[in-house]
Amino acid sequence: MGIIKGLAYAAVLSLLALIVAVAVAVAYLPSYGDLTKRSDLGQMIRVHAANGQVLVSMGPSFGQWLTYDRIPAEMRAAMISTEDRRFRSHIGIDPIGIARAIGSALFKGHRVSATSTITQQLARNIFLTNNRSFGRKAKEAILALALERKFSKDQILELYLNRVYFGGGAYGIDAASRKFFGHGADHLSLGEAAIIAGLVKAPSNYSPTADVEAARSRSSVVLETMARNGFITPETAAAANPAQVRIQETTNQNSVRYFTDWALPQLDQLIDQTTEPIDVWTTLDPGMQVAADKAIRANAPDGAQGALVAIDRDGAVRAMVGGKDYVSSIYNRATQAERQPGSAFKLFVYLSALESGMKPTDTIVDEPVTIDGWSPRNSTRTNLGPVSLREAFSRSINTVSAKIGAQVGFTTIADMARRFGITTPIATYPSMVLGTSDVRVIDMARAFASVQAKGVAVTPYGIRRVVTADGRMLYQHESEDERVLVAPWVAAEMTDLLQSAVLSGTGRAAQIGRPVAGKTGTTTSNKDGWFIGFSSGLTTAVWMGRDDARPIAGLQGGTAPARAFHDFMSVAVANRPVEQFETQVPIPDWQLTPEEEMFGDQAVDENGVAPMVDENGLPLGSPPPQDQGYPQQQPMVRPDGTGEPTQQELDQAFPPPQQPQQPPPRRPQPRPQPDPLAPTPEAPEPRPHLA
Repeated sequence: MGIIKGLAYAAVLSLLALIVAVAVAVAYLPSYGDLTKRSDLGQMIRVHAANGQVLVSMGPSFGQWLTYDRIPAEMRAAMISTEDRRFRSHIGIDPIGIARAIGSALFKGHRVSATSTITQQLARNIFLTNNRSFGRKAKEAILALALERKFSKDQILELYLNRVYFGGGAYGIDAASRKFFGHGADHLSLGEAAIIAGLVKAPSNYSPTADVEAARSRSSVVLETMARNGFITPETAAAANPAQVRIQETTNQNSVRYFTDWALPQLDQLIDQTTEPIDVWTTLDPGMQVAADKAIRANAPDGAQGALVAIDRDGAVRAMVGGKDYVSSIYNRATQAERQPGSAFKLFVYLSALESGMKPTDTIVDEPVTIDGWSPRNSTRTNLGPVSLREAFSRSINTVSAKIGAQVGFTTIADMARRFGITTPIATYPSMVLGTSDVRVIDMARAFASVQAKGVAVTPYGIRRVVTADGRMLYQHESEDERVLVAPWVAAEMTDLLQSAVLSGTGRAAQIGRPVAGKTGTTTSNKDGWFIGFSSGLTTAVWMGRDDARPIAGLQGGTAPARAFHDFMSVAVANRPVEQFETQVPIPDWQLTPEEEMFGDQAVDENGVAPMVDENGLPLGSPPPQDQGYPQQQPMVRPDGTGEPTQQELDQAFPPPQQPQQPPPRRPQPRPQPDPLAPTPEAPEPRPHLA
């Protein structure tokens, strides 16, 4: 009798303790409005392309919050039938289910495993973890009872369906519906609702995007359960054929990740730190991105990598490829790799020449030249004698570039490169005119884009605006004030030279049937191949090479990189109007030799065979750096900010080179030779020329 009385007292005390615990839990539960915010699930970042397409969703994906009356009845019935068929009648925990589980354990020897109710699952998802301890189950039961006291059944089901995890980062039925079927959950069919309801048990096992057959098989079980529990008729279940449910194909996010990896870290500088869901609208053009990926994959030599950056006239990055395959290598060669640009660097050499007063029609003598022991040679092992600046650029004649460097100053050229956006260190040895200093692909694209913009600085950007889930603007890109880098006529004359390189020079493979201006680049022993150019307002830089910088037979800027440029630009500008350049290049009176076709922009030393620079880009056989008198990576900068050194400073830093006393060799087919020191007819006044 005393034992029974003691048990009764214990039961009463336990009941009172439970009531107190539930009452306390009810008092501390968040409001219904707070639970609908879902901020406790983590920050969601959706990245959109320029056309609004979602490129990638990072963190949890929520979709829209659907109120109870907007949730299809089929979805509500499928979830209740599958997860908690006595949902409408229990108090938060299911005594019948618990009793059945205990009986099964006592009489059949099974482990006690009562299925949690929808209310218990909601309590666990919001407030607890998934560990299987008895303490967690007790807390879960108390919180479930509290939820039933504070909210109605409809509210609990609404919370559950908008918060439960369905796999693939999708929280809530709307996010799951959009991910798997491509539309909102307020238009779910019975078959689609059955697939979603079947995911709760094991999202990774039954995900339609991972195993569509497993998802459809599981949905058939859900439909049978709904019919057995009286939610639908057997005929309705049979008519909802899961095999006919269309699963949305997942988009290939391979190469897109190179762009998002570059763009998203910029959010730290653009917006204040926030944990609320945000939508990031970018500049990427999905069509151009697909074309860029195909162009690199199709043209990069076996064993080589490739990179491509396409920048619009305002700096918007339209496409970015950092390698052949993001899955196998996340290293972004478009923004991180530093490689020698070869003759593509001559852009800055000739910009310096044009700014100093030279013209595309001015004459320079192509002849052997030695500068402090360094003797560059042309790829053909021959010299052409007097040539115009336009022809020298088109043929990528190395000796002429060396002469220009000696005349205008190697530090001046380095300053020009920095002025146009080159951020990597630039050595000021004579060999720098042939592109021996490392650069980044995106920086070279930026420099050429600034020439296309008539000498006005172009700054690449990838994020257009950032908004919160409720439409509040956090960031809006604004155009920067125009910063003039060179005079418009200098940019126009540079475009003249770049056009000639594509029309009749080493970049002819880049022609696309409309005006194109660009330049090839090939480094020593074919370690790097480049083509960079622009047309119809779009500038594209292409690089190819091995990550270990080993030579690649047959890789020149005018081959695979120029073909990749052609393949990409043919698609990228197809719907843009044809734009003529302000300067028109006359039909040339020269033809490239077979050697120039193949090796036109390569550089060799005085022996004509071995590399003329070492692995660090320094000239072989030259005196030590400290004896040459050229300051390395220490350009002269004027106090007034113009970056232009005085002539006295130039004379001190770069004494005039001693030219070899020998006549220049004649062309294989002689033609009239103009006087290299005489002014050209187009020049308004005499100007000095290189002898």
